[in-house]
Amino acid sequence: MLINYVRRGQGKPLLLVHGLGSSWRSWQTIMEPLAAKRAVVAIDLPGFGKSPPLAGEVSLQTLANAITEFLREHDLIGTDAVGSSMGARLVLELARRGGVLGCVISLNPGGFWAGWERQVFHASIWLSVRLVRALQFAMPTITAHEWSRRLLLTQFSAQSAMLAPSLVLEEMRSCAAARSFNLVLRDLVHGAPPQGATIGSMRKPLVIGWGRMDRVCFPQQAARAQRLFPDARLHWFERCGHFPHWDAPEETARLILETTAD
Repeated sequence: MLINYVRRGQGKPLLLVHGLGSSWRSWQTIMEPLAAKRAVVAIDLPGFGKSPPLAGEVSLQTLANAITEFLREHDLIGTDAVGSSMGARLVLELARRGGVLGCVISLNPGGFWAGWERQVFHASIWLSVRLVRALQFAMPTITAHEWSRRLLLTQFSAQSAMLAPSLVLEEMRSCAAARSFNLVLRDLVHGAPPQGATIGSMRKPLVIGWGRMDRVCFPQQAARAQRLFPDARLHWFERCGHFPHWDAPEETARLILETTAD
């Protein structure tokens, strides 16, 4: 399995799994503090960033299988893991399977919607990616200014003014170029709902983090995620949108390091 990844730091390994349309670069806001304590392994999921798409079926299940294969190939089975959005859903799935990951931090996982929330998610993400693709020619200019970054990221970030223009530009380019975006979006919306884990089945700490101001996966979905994973501890990020590692990088890094500490 050819999965592009970067490794930073020394010590106990820590896997980072990005969200839909992103790449490993979306974690740059917290890479430095994490790498000061851990050997951080940040991957590009198949069909995203520099990783080629999967051959055959492309779904959350096959992406989870690909992560498991990557961990086996690199002798990382049992490593602690952090996921964001779609990546948060994937690390929950791997935690549910058992024996794949150690401690897990799932940040604003997708898929725990009900009723109209599913349609809102689908329509908003579909429109957003079409807009991002159409405006690629202007992205260097759009991302250079605080007011236009705020408009561009209003759905995703509650603190977009603090984000580096280079990070936002990389994210927009990654989203537009992601070869598996449409297939994974379809599976997120129309595929099987997330499965949970029975109480007492999680042998390692599991934390589900959620931004109070998430406009992608609304905060009421956190209670549904916790019901499916009753062993999880719920952590709220105040004044944060869909990406706590963007809006509250210090708090996010601290939560990760404390949860995964020996």
